[in-house]
Amino acid sequence: MLGESGGLPQRSVGTVCDDSWDTNDAQVVCRQVGCGHAVSAPQSAHFGQGSGQIWLDDVQCSGSETYLIGCAHNGLGKHNCLHAKDAGVVCEENSVRLSGSNSRCSGRVEVFHSGQWGTVCDDSWDTKDAEVVCRQVGCGRAVSAPQSAHFGQGSGQIWLDNVNCSGSETYLIGCAHNGLGTHNCGHAEDAGVVCEENSVRLSGSNSRCSGRVEVFHSGQWGTVCDDLWDTNDAEVVCRQVGCGRAVSAPQSAHFGQGSGQIWLDDVNCLGNEMYLIGCAHIGLGTHNCAHTEDAGVVCEVRLVDGSSPCSGRVEAFYSGQWRTVCSDKWDINDAHVVCRQVGCRMAVSATNLVHYAEGSGQIWVTDVHCSGSESQLSECFYNPLGAHNCRHHRDAGVVCQGISLNLQLWSS
Repeated sequence: MLGESGGLPQRSVGTVCDDSWDTNDAQVVCRQVGCGHAVSAPQSAHFGQGSGQIWLDDVQCSGSETYLIGCAHNGLGKHNCLHAKDAGVVCEENSVRLSGSNSRCSGRVEVFHSGQWGTVCDDSWDTKDAEVVCRQVGCGRAVSAPQSAHFGQGSGQIWLDNVNCSGSETYLIGCAHNGLGTHNCGHAEDAGVVCEENSVRLSGSNSRCSGRVEVFHSGQWGTVCDDLWDTNDAEVVCRQVGCGRAVSAPQSAHFGQGSGQIWLDDVNCLGNEMYLIGCAHIGLGTHNCAHTEDAGVVCEVRLVDGSSPCSGRVEAFYSGQWRTVCSDKWDINDAHVVCRQVGCRMAVSATNLVHYAEGSGQIWVTDVHCSGSESQLSECFYNPLGAHNCRHHRDAGVVCQGISLNLQLWSS
């Protein structure tokens, strides 16, 4: 609303029509109220309809003006608007951004206050807090709320600590917290989020580590076309969903046809990208495909029958089938490697003797011996493939600390 600092008496407060309203106009308002740069210029009564006078219409600022009233406009009180078209602004002050990631929808949470960006401490940080951040940055629902500077340590101020959101707040700053700048943290405790937008899931299979590749964008899941689809692309997907290395990149709707949107076509990954959306492609929603060309992946390692995505019986995909691992000599170093490979934190325990129910089919390897620093289980020492004296009551398992590297949704 316009008030006394804008050149009108306080008793004459009224709204501004959104005709021609843009970020240049919002820039002037944000500067005028001392809230830094403009982030956006919402229209259509985004913040609710005002009442009384509509003072300005067709505002056209260059962005350098000191006061909104100094911009070009139709004249005070001259308009052809209703309050359904009231203009708004979102200024940098107390706005949120995500840093430390090549995806705009995941990263370290940073808040702008008093002219500078600062981080959020992970004390009490959970998915309700992440839910508010994801909504605020326009990235859908929260998938996870990583802690311990998962996306790297920030620098400078730590603005928020002990954040406690209900999950329904519009802005993170509106959640309960200790007070801006009041904390007992270091940047090793910087909080992060992984949001649904541009996340990946695997469908059409009874395993979360193989299936039809689907991407979440603009509020809906859609598929990926198999034009140019290869193991480099599958490698990125398997890493993103926390299932180790890629074994194959099936094409031609191998896991059944999806429905709705086809979000990606002509995907061309190098194989080292963190997110599929970061690979080269021809543009979200641009394609010349049908669902008969839906792309899929089969990844190398999975955890089965656990109570969480980061616990379960260890299985590896080899020669066209999932196989278990014998628990002879199975220890915490071996478990560390598996936990890292499937995108979880360090191992809590290395289980054996049917801790997670017996598997079926072939037993892949026995006498596994890892140092704990290997990036995947296949790099460790073990007896020749298929050479073992085990039965499935000795299948190996792991319990990992929890989700680490961007474990995306694996079910709707």
